[in-house]
Amino acid sequence: MIFVDRIRFYTKIMELDAAAERAVDECIHEGVLSDFLRKNRGEAIEMSIFEYDEERELKLIRRAEYEEGLKEGHEAGLEQGRITTLKKLISKKLSKGWSAAQIAEDLELEYSEVEKLVKEIIDSQKN
Repeated sequence: MIFVDRIRFYTKIMELDAAAERAVDECIHEGVLSDFLRKNRGEAIEMSIFEYDEERELKLIRRAEYEEGLKEGHEAGLEQGRITTLKKLISKKLSKGWSAAQIAEDLELEYSEVEKLVKEIIDSQKN
């Protein structure tokens, strides 16, 4: 963990490969995994770079997916708000005796959409 923390710290101020080299040097000097790092220096640096790049890539992917989910949620919320508002308007017009065709023309909507919403309104009033 000390080795990994060093790499993370140094990547804030230098390139990843240089950060891995410095972390290896310091850990050997301080006796942290020193035998292993002396014997496997090249492999340890290579694996550190690979793992760190993979970790960073996964974070970027998670962030992009989160932002996409947020966008989709926002769009779904807007659509739900639009439907709720339309249902309220349609209900008011129905209570005044308007037909679905009149409502569609007045609200500048497709007749099929108004008809579908009228059915949903009537079904919800039954329950």
